[in-house]
Amino acid sequence: MSAHPATMEAPEPIRIALFGAPNSGKTTLFNALTGARARVGNFPGVTVQRREGRLEIDGRQIVLLDLPGTYTLEPECEAEAIVHDVLTGQLPGESKPDALLLIVDATTLPRSLGLVAQALHLKIPKLLVLTMIDEAKARGHRLDVMKLSRILGMPVTGVVGHRGVGVDQLRQAMIHPERWERPHELPPVADPMERFAWVDRVAKEVASRRDGVDARTERLDRVLLHPVGGLAIFAGVMAGIFQAIFTLAVPLMDGIDGFLNWFGQLSTRFLPSGILTGFWTDGVLAGVGAVLVFLPQIFILFALIHFLEDVGYMARAAFVVDRVMGWIGLQGGSFVPLLSCYACAVPGILAARTIPSPRERLSTILVSPFMPCSARLPVYTLLIAAFVPARQVGGVLSLQALTMLGVYALGTLIAFLSAGLFNRTLLRGTPSRFYMELPPYRMPTMRLLRTQVWGSGRAFLVRAGTIILTVSLVFWVFLTFPRADVQPGLKATQQAQFQIEHSVAGTLGKAVEPLIAPLGFDWRIGVGLVTSLAAREVIVATLAQIYAVSDADFNGLRKALRKDPHFSLPTALSLLVFFMLALQCTSTIAVMGRETGSWRWPALAFGYMLVLAYSGSFLTYTVSRSLL
Repeated sequence: MSAHPATMEAPEPIRIALFGAPNSGKTTLFNALTGARARVGNFPGVTVQRREGRLEIDGRQIVLLDLPGTYTLEPECEAEAIVHDVLTGQLPGESKPDALLLIVDATTLPRSLGLVAQALHLKIPKLLVLTMIDEAKARGHRLDVMKLSRILGMPVTGVVGHRGVGVDQLRQAMIHPERWERPHELPPVADPMERFAWVDRVAKEVASRRDGVDARTERLDRVLLHPVGGLAIFAGVMAGIFQAIFTLAVPLMDGIDGFLNWFGQLSTRFLPSGILTGFWTDGVLAGVGAVLVFLPQIFILFALIHFLEDVGYMARAAFVVDRVMGWIGLQGGSFVPLLSCYACAVPGILAARTIPSPRERLSTILVSPFMPCSARLPVYTLLIAAFVPARQVGGVLSLQALTMLGVYALGTLIAFLSAGLFNRTLLRGTPSRFYMELPPYRMPTMRLLRTQVWGSGRAFLVRAGTIILTVSLVFWVFLTFPRADVQPGLKATQQAQFQIEHSVAGTLGKAVEPLIAPLGFDWRIGVGLVTSLAAREVIVATLAQIYAVSDADFNGLRKALRKDPHFSLPTALSLLVFFMLALQCTSTIAVMGRETGSWRWPALAFGYMLVLAYSGSFLTYTVSRSLL
């Protein structure tokens, strides 16, 4: 018998968790280590998002877990509780990490030592990673890294995550986490005052700063954090964003518009006439193409919001708005989730997990759908471009940009007023305390900004490729069948309109027309309102198929709306208000139900917003008809 060599089993992967405060550079380092190849999901049994990535170093597999940012290991909210339970091995279904990377912003070391002091009591090998060391040096911060390592009893290394500085050295250190643990000066945790005293002593021993280096930051904060001036600046910043959306996006939109129009005509010219060609040109191209034309505006919106967040301004905006939000029973911690809703209500609702107060968290979730999300942007752009003149006001902003700003501001105001109503009736209580660390001002790299913008834009593209495409194709079937008899004497366009009116979609629209006629809507808009329940932006594809079946480009649809005698300026304003207030997003409703643990809250939000939308549209249509 021949002997078989013993099979060598591969060692288990090393599980390393990244732990630190928000804005400490934790996720940037995670992306640098893993190459941004991460799997996103939830922790077992809970609805707190986790990011997990894998890398191989010298043949050894390492699993990195990016934990939610936290200021303390004494949890006050669900996300902080999950971090505590993961690091102590108390979360069911989640094994305790083998090692821990403590991520600390080198520019704010004294403020981060309190969290480090709590982490010292965790019985896990630890390594301290100082991020943004280049910025700390530029600001005049001096750190005695060797002395800090001796005091904490762990290795200390510095990195610049978005530039890759120090990342290779960190990778090599991660292969042997069992070497990290050393004796340290254990600070008392039971008494917070003693812990603060320890933090002050360590900070004085290892950190120093040249006087006057951060004078510029202090001067900026005196202006941006002013109770009145700060709010005025915030309003001006938002106005600039909407002006950029209209000004910068026009050439790109015209380019996409022209390409789609050319491709549609090319398809019609070379494909044989029939059902399949109609399916391709009038279903796929007209449906999705009518939404893709708005991608430049959406990418510009994401780019500007991410830039303001990375540069450090949005944290200041949250501080300023905290004073206003206190009047409605919320606190500044709700600002970040609500701001996230400008992109999409779904991540905004998920971001509400960081709010410690269950009452404020529920109130934030209920009003999140009011915030003007990117799905509304195509609808707003179409109606404003079609019916609002593009002339300049005061030589700075266009009337279209001011109208867009007004729509966004009104939606945000109604969200705040609704929160105040909920907090004084169904959700009474006292606002909790709000604390947020103001990050230093920094200029983000183009690589980081590009990654963030593409991630947000890709989410919209995926949405356009799934929900919108599906609804557009189904709606094409509804427009095409049953086939109407050819009417003698009618032109091709008239025959197409006759077909639409006698199709399934036309029958459905005429059935709801009596309900929406007081709002200035006819059966065509009624069909769009029904299809937009899947996703708000679907109405653009629906109107494109109804109004311009053979030419579904943006300019063609805009001209068709202008020529329609039933689609006047009061109708457009009424429709703007309806989309501003109605909850037309099945994804948002589903996430609200999951996050609140009950379907009664999303049902309440849907009914409440529908009543507001109908009432607001009726009032807008009635008043505008009497004035215009």
